[in-house]
Amino acid sequence: MKIQSSPLCVAATLALAMCISSSASAANAVKPPAKKTATEQLAATAKPRVNDFPTQARVEYVMQCMAEHGGINLDNSYHCVCAVDQIASQMTFQDYSEALTFTYMFDTPGDKGGEFRDPPKSKVLRDRLKNAKKEAETCFPEIPGKPVAPTGEALIEPSK
Repeated sequence: MKIQSSPLCVAATLALAMCISSSASAANAVKPPAKKTATEQLAATAKPRVNDFPTQARVEYVMQCMAEHGGINLDNSYHCVCAVDQIASQMTFQDYSEALTFTYMFDTPGDKGGEFRDPPKSKVLRDRLKNAKKEAETCFPEIPGKPVAPTGEALIEPSK
């Protein structure tokens, strides 16, 4: 029977190894950790965590991204995983899911759509998501020989 190590087991093993090595060095030099100011603590908690996104949300993003970029293949999966990591580093999952809701429901007609179009938070979150997706485009390589429009969209070459 072949035993496979899970990422959780590998992380636990590394944490244990770091704990053992740090306790050995701690015996040599006992120094209390420096306290963070309230501003530093707030800044540390305000920054989105990369692992804030649940696996299901990441998988859904990657599957949709691969469909938009030409289908399911290894190259697309690599670039789309990079893209979702970029977005996750810029937004919390709460903000991301709210931005998606505002984006998907923006075109709902009438009063019901106003709930998604009118709040100031709607525009702020939709803009943040748009900017995060724009920055995530750096994960996709430029294809040599393919002309690029000034807006960053690829042009379709006329047939000869």
